[in-house]
Amino acid sequence: MCDVMCLLCVFQFTRVWIPDPEDVWKAAEIVKDYKEGEPVLHLQLEDETPLEYPVGPKSNPLPFLRNPDILVGENDLTALSYLHEPAVLHNLKVRFLEPNHIYTYCGIVLVAINPYDQLDIYGEEVIRAYSGQNMGDMDPHIFAVAEEAYKQMARDERNQSIIVSGESGAGKTVSAKYAMRFFATVGGSANDTNVEEKVLASSPIMEAIGNAKTTRNDNSSRFGKYIQIGFSRHYNIIGANMRTYLLEKSRVVFQVGGIHRNSSWTMLKTLRRPERPSRYSVRTQKHTFIFHHLSVNQNRL
Repeated sequence: MCDVMCLLCVFQFTRVWIPDPEDVWKAAEIVKDYKEGEPVLHLQLEDETPLEYPVGPKSNPLPFLRNPDILVGENDLTALSYLHEPAVLHNLKVRFLEPNHIYTYCGIVLVAINPYDQLDIYGEEVIRAYSGQNMGDMDPHIFAVAEEAYKQMARDERNQSIIVSGESGAGKTVSAKYAMRFFATVGGSANDTNVEEKVLASSPIMEAIGNAKTTRNDNSSRFGKYIQIGFSRHYNIIGANMRTYLLEKSRVVFQVGGIHRNSSWTMLKTLRRPERPSRYSVRTQKHTFIFHHLSVNQNRL
C-alpha cells in the first residue's frame, strides 16, 4: 500500500502491522493522529508497550493496515480488505492453528501449509464429499482443486493441468499423491487397475536416484515430475505416464558441505550387511570408499 493511501487512514485507533526482527510482523495500534512530515508514529503494541516508530524517506514507510477482526481467518485471501504480506501471513497462521485448516484459497490458487503430521482429512468419505461440488462450496482442500480439474475435463473435453509448486519440504510430493488418489477414486476403472498404486509404486526407485537429504529437508526431491493420467470417454482412468527431470546431475558425483548425495548411496549402505554382501555384489570392507550420506560426517561403505 502506498504512503498516499496510508495518509488518509493514519489516525488514532488505526490498527497496523510493523516489521519485527523476531516475529517478522507485529501488531500495533496508533495512539496519536499522524501528520505528514512527522518523524515518528506513536504506537502501542498488543501488550500495551508504547513505541515511537520512525517513519520517513530515510527510515521506514508508513505501516501496513490491519484487517478487521471479522475477516481474520477467511478461507479465501482475496476476501481480505488489505492483501499484503503481513495480512496474508497472519491469516494463514490463524487458520493453521485451527484443527485441520492447512488449506486456504487465494482465488483459484490453493495455498497449503505442511503440518508435518498425518491428518484424517484424506479418506474416501472426504473424497466422496468433495466429488461433484463446486470449488468454494466447501472448505479449501486439494480434493476441491482435483474435482475442479476433473469436472472441467468432463465438461469441456479438454486436457487439464494442476501445477504443484513450493519450496523444499512444502509437501509437493504428498499433494500430488492426494490429487491422484482423488482421480483414482472418482474415476476408477471398471477392471480395477488401480493406476494410483502403480504410479506410486515407482516412487522408491525414482526417489533413490532423484532424492537427497538437504539442510532443509531429509527427503528432498531433487528432480521434477510430470505425471499424465489418461481417461476414457466415460471419464475412467485408463493409464498414466510419468516423465522425470533430474535437476542436479552433479549431485550424483559431487556435493558441497552440508548437502548430501542421492538416497541411492544410503540404500547401498543398507545392503552392505554381513549376512548378504554376496547376494547384492556389495564389496567387503577391504574395498572401501568414502561418501556422505545421512550426516555431514564421512562414512565408509
